[in-house]
Amino acid sequence: MSQNRLNPDQITLYGTNWCPDSKRSKFFFKRKGISIKFIDIDEDPEAEVFVKEVNQGFRSSPTIIFPDGSILVEPTDEQLAERIS
Repeated sequence: MSQNRLNPDQITLYGTNWCPDSKRSKFFFKRKGISIKFIDIDEDPEAEVFVKEVNQGFRSSPTIIFPDGSILVEPTDEQLAERIS
């Protein structure tokens, strides 16, 4: 597993453009004025492999990696708000 993927320079959201939870999470960060890096796992096979490694073989979307290496998978808006506060 790539160490760089686990310690990105900014919040990285691995998801898909069609996933409602990915859309909601992207919008949450936009509303808060927080810049994120979005990686579409439908378009990036290496990113899809990474998401599956992190999630015990599941293609869980969104999988969000924070600069400190912490991970939230399919979080609610409340979980995101708690994490960024």
